[in-house]
Amino acid sequence: MTRPQALAAITLIAIALAGGLLAVSCSGTGGDAANDATTATAAEWTAEQKIAEGERLVGFAGCNDCHTPGALEGAPDRTRTLAGSELGWVGPWGTSYPSNLTPDPGTGLGSLSEEQIATILRTGVRPDGTSLLPPMPWPNMARLTDREMGALVAYLKSLPPVKHAKLPSLPPGVTPTGATVVFSPPGAWDAAKPAPAAADSAARF
Repeated sequence: MTRPQALAAITLIAIALAGGLLAVSCSGTGGDAANDATTATAAEWTAEQKIAEGERLVGFAGCNDCHTPGALEGAPDRTRTLAGSELGWVGPWGTSYPSNLTPDPGTGLGSLSEEQIATILRTGVRPDGTSLLPPMPWPNMARLTDREMGALVAYLKSLPPVKHAKLPSLPPGVTPTGATVVFSPPGAWDAAKPAPAAADSAARF
């Protein structure tokens, strides 16, 4: 085989290999393999894997910080995971207390369906029409996918039920008793209202 013939053969082999790789990529089994593996794994979740994913999401979202006694002090009581806290959060909304998120039917989420819990986390509104108060970051929770939300709720339903009634929220102007975290009035930067044009521009990002 002459040198030109050898180069031509190598070129043809390279083209064939490139075509094969392109076909694999377009079929979703090549360049997108990571996404396909993630999708397949999620589709094949066992009940245990679903709960484990929900526990991971709860940890990532910082739910334990407010809802597990002792967590903010660095010593979370794992026998009362997400059973609510009596540490009050004081701000312009009054005083709010973290709810019991265990499946206790009387004081926790036990009387609610998975769909109802997901709706609360997506809308910030309970079935009785009352709204979740700050600092509960329900707008962030609303961004979870249906699969993620399902895993998170499944984890909450899997917790050991703990009987602990949530302390009632207090309206602005009522001084709470017990330990509290107080949000000071905002400074000039945070209190300033943006001009309409600036607000419209910011909304696009």
